[in-house]
Amino acid sequence: MEHDRNKTRLLELQRAAGTGNDRCADCGEPDPVWASYKLGIFVCLYCSGIHRNLPGVTRVKSLRLDFWENDLIEFMKSHGNLRAKAKYEAKVPPYYYIPHSNDCLVLREQWIRAKYEREEFVAARVCQDPCTAGSREGFLWKLGPGRRQFHKRHFLLSAREGVMKYYEKELLQHHPQHVSLLQEAGANCSPTTRLETDPSLAMQTHPSNSEPAFAKEGESLFSRGPKAVISVQSLNAMFQEVKTGHAHGLQITYNTDGQTRNLFVYHESGKEIVDWFNAIRAARYHYLRTAFPNVPEHELIPRITRNFVKEGYMEKTGPKHKEAFKERWFSLDSQERNLMYFKDPLDEFARGQIFIGRRDEGYEVRPGFPMGVRVKKRKPVITLVTPGREFVFICDNDKKQKEWIDALDGIISQC
Repeated sequence: MEHDRNKTRLLELQRAAGTGNDRCADCGEPDPVWASYKLGIFVCLYCSGIHRNLPGVTRVKSLRLDFWENDLIEFMKSHGNLRAKAKYEAKVPPYYYIPHSNDCLVLREQWIRAKYEREEFVAARVCQDPCTAGSREGFLWKLGPGRRQFHKRHFLLSAREGVMKYYEKELLQHHPQHVSLLQEAGANCSPTTRLETDPSLAMQTHPSNSEPAFAKEGESLFSRGPKAVISVQSLNAMFQEVKTGHAHGLQITYNTDGQTRNLFVYHESGKEIVDWFNAIRAARYHYLRTAFPNVPEHELIPRITRNFVKEGYMEKTGPKHKEAFKERWFSLDSQERNLMYFKDPLDEFARGQIFIGRRDEGYEVRPGFPMGVRVKKRKPVITLVTPGREFVFICDNDKKQKEWIDALDGIISQC
């Protein structure tokens, strides 16, 4: 009897107006069915699994399946999602990405850990300015040529300079002999700083020998120069767990010589890769705030980083519609209004890209073949009409055809 009464009270609290309890406190999913009785918040099933891994900080129960004591009900009543938000999200920087229910696990987990375990956003914390937060240095594993394996590479991000760089070779290796030498040079400095202080300590791997050898006198860690210098102006980052095959996989894109270039990276640490992601966002925010000082904040935030609106395989033919159809991986970027296609999802460069203009400029998307075109394949077809050409794509099924038509039409309809 008491169990049923307390369950009713909990569900009333979850639906109570002005509490924020009707949505998950961490990802915004509607109608949460779990709660943390140590934090006094209501959370969804998926976020409750993350809370369960933080027993020293939070403990969860099901609203419907578990027994709730009277004192716990009173605790939940005196707290709630909005009060927790006021405490644990008091100083979330404008560039920091707050995950949604459809975001990957590593983003949601690190958001929850940052809030409750590390208390990074409570009022007592000092919020870093975007220029400082947008500067970072460290190693990431980058997918190499041929898409065969990842290699450890050194990355540098500077919001002040407006660039991100990475270096092709990992020159520093921590063998015991070398570590002792570096410690003699200055135990309180990072390895990079110590090498800059005394370049004779720098090491490199000899091409014919896997054992590290000392670099020449005066050769620093970065003497060979960066492999790429990426402008923050066109820099973008998005998590790609499935595409990269790694739970912490990140796709970095930027423009070079009029083309979109892809880098695929990851880090073993979930915190490290999310910190890199938010550092990129801070650098982007610093650039946007500087370049467009009069644009309102709510218009800048969505432009910091973005995911592709739609990705997947379709078959594509040539301009005469008589060429053989070939399977290609497509990525639709709504901000740049580009439909890019690749031979492989992990290609560095697109095979081509199609600009998607507005309806009043002559752009249109519709099901079926263009007039006069006949093909033996019995699969759903999309025709994308542009002022210069009609593009024909074949989808695997009706569901994917509708998804692509809706995504393309959404961009065509944008002002």
